[in-house]
This record gives sequence, C-alpha cells and structure tokens, in this order.
Amino acid sequence: MTDDVIRIGSRASKLARTQVSEWLAPLAERFPGVSFKREVILEGGDQDRVTPTLAEVAKASGGSAFSTNQEAALVSGRVDVVVHSLKDLPTSVSPGTALLLTPGPREDVRDVLCGSTLDGLREGARVGTGAPRRIAQLLALRPDLDVVPIRGNVPGRLAKTGGRDGLDAVVLAAAGLNRLGLLPDTHEVLDPLAFPPSPGQGALGIQVRTGSPAARLLAGTGDPGVDACVRAERALLAELHGGCSVPVGAWGRLTEDGLLHLSGTVTSLDGTQQVTASASGPSDAPAKLGAYVAADLLEQGAAGILAAIRRP
Repeated sequence: MTDDVIRIGSRASKLARTQVSEWLAPLAERFPGVSFKREVILEGGDQDRVTPTLAEVAKASGGSAFSTNQEAALVSGRVDVVVHSLKDLPTSVSPGTALLLTPGPREDVRDVLCGSTLDGLREGARVGTGAPRRIAQLLALRPDLDVVPIRGNVPGRLAKTGGRDGLDAVVLAAAGLNRLGLLPDTHEVLDPLAFPPSPGQGALGIQVRTGSPAARLLAGTGDPGVDACVRAERALLAELHGGCSVPVGAWGRLTEDGLLHLSGTVTSLDGTQQVTASASGPSDAPAKLGAYVAADLLEQGAAGILAAIRRP
C-alpha cells in the first residue's frame, strides 16, 4: 500500500472479478480517500486446462491450484490484498500473511445440480464434476451414476450439458451461479444436510500481509458471524489434514439462540462409506468446535476412509 493505493490481487475469471467487486462495494464508501487498484494473477489451475484433476495440478505446482501464485504475489509485495474464493484456499496460509474477518453476507453455501433434478436423472446418467467431494457425495446418493471429470470456468462447465459432451447434468456451486446470474432453468439446489458443501464455500477469503498498512486499514471490516462459521469449517478440515482433493463436507451456521452449529461429513470416493457428525458451541470458539466435530468423525472411521484415499 503506497500513497493511499491498495493493490488487490485476484484470478482472471469473470467470477473472480465479480467477487472483487462484491468485496469492494462497501469499502469504496467507507474509505473514500483510498484508491483500489486491481491486478490479475494467473494460477496453475487457470493456465493448465489439460490435466484432468485439480489435485494433479496442485501437486505439479507444489501448492494449491488456485491460490499459490496469488499468495506469492502478496508475500513479495506485488499486491497488498488477495481476494480468494475461500474454499480454494488451503487451511494453512503463507507465513507472514493472515486472513481478515470474513466478509458478509455469505453467498449460498449449497451445490446445484444443473440440467436435471436428482430424481429426474436416468439410470446410468452422466454427471460432470471434477471435485472429489462432489463425486463421492453423488455416488453415495446415486451409485448408478456415471460421474465424469470436468474442469473449466462456470459458463464452460454449464455448456457441457445437452451438447456434444453428452452430459445429463453438472454440479456447480450456487454461489458462483448466483454471482454470475447463470442459474439454469432446470436445476435442483441440493440439501446441504445430504450434500454438505466444501468448507468455506460461498465465502470470500481476504488475505493480507501481517502488520501491513493495508491490514491495519482493513482490520475493522468483515462479519464476525460469517467468520465464526467458516473458521469452524476450516478448523474441521485442518484437523482431518484435508484439502480440495479429499471428500470432506462441512457446514457451519448460527442458530436462533446464538450458538454455532457445525456438521461435517467424510465420504469414500466410491460413495460406499460415509460418516457424519455434528455439534454446537459458542460462536467465539469456532476452532474448538471444528476440532471436536473432526475428532468425532475420526472416531467413527473417517481416518480409515481418508487413509485409503491418500494411499498411492
């Protein structure tokens, strides 16, 4: 940050740009004397559209498919802030950086089946998704489905239904569809209790250098309630030593009596094994709640499921 200019890094997609605009909207009024300058940073997952899975892309880049280069730009001082889709950001951020309070309101946490309803899918229908969690949860609900790995931006994945790719449906995050105004006419919003989302889904992650002028300026922004929910989800994921390549679902929400409720699920890749757990606790101790639910999952057999997935 120099001369009241904050440089904001993000990915190049229309969704990433929309997320930056969403975050900036209230800040422009709050900090009228500050100029916000955007900078596009390409990630491995954006540059490599050939490798079948994001897990393979991340392994090749030595980090995350959608955050490694942005974090490097932040650490080097090229940018002052990075606006992430929080579900794409590893639970351990780069040394010398930190996440601000998560902005609110959070977008819809749920997944959407686009092109059909779940009951409307024919036996053996071809459904596209590249996320291990979505693959596992789909097969847990409908073991007859032929789940096809797909990658690309939201419009590109939507276009794979009903065309030459021959997919009956694809699964996408409601948050991205809503932000882009692309929710299709034929769809089903999937129940998050039966189809729990990725930790942090629908939320933005605002990453800064610890102690930087930008960090000090923006310290009072964010929504404590949203932040408690996503920190519980990410704590659960961290306790399971998980990431985007493992089928872990987590959903935190505040109850009417002010408690934080967290549910979590671990599913085998073939959908045949699934363990679930949930608990409630004070909203000012989200990490403790996340660790508690993770321990419950491990006691029920999540460790064996995850070990089998990680086995070479």
